[in-house]
Amino acid sequence: MIRLMLLLAMLASLALYAWGVAQQRDRAEAAAQQAIEQRDQLARQTTTLAADLVKERAAQAGLRATQDDLRAALARRQSQLEDLKHENQELRDWAARPLPDAARRLLERPALTGADAYRERLPDSRAVPAVAEQSAQ
Repeated sequence: MIRLMLLLAMLASLALYAWGVAQQRDRAEAAAQQAIEQRDQLARQTTTLAADLVKERAAQAGLRATQDDLRAALARRQSQLEDLKHENQELRDWAARPLPDAARRLLERPALTGADAYRERLPDSRAVPAVAEQSAQ
């Protein structure tokens, strides 16, 4: 009888040990699966970011090419203007004249940075009415 109880106790402890090992293996497999899923997600994100980077670099190259084209066109126009100045005495005389006072004053003023700056610049007697005031009249 004691042997039978001892045998049953040993079988119970063996079963408990086997169950613990199985639980530990299941947790390890779950952790490994989670790690694989995270790795795959990071790989997908890396691929997406790499594709975005390629697109950005292509767009930047396109912008640089457009900028180079614009600079070349500007240089050509400036060269044409200089050529015209040298060809045409009337144009040379016009270019040499000083700017009219009104144009010079416009160049001397700081740039307007919004509606408030515009309103401050206007004299009180010549203020532009608001849109609501105009429609009421």
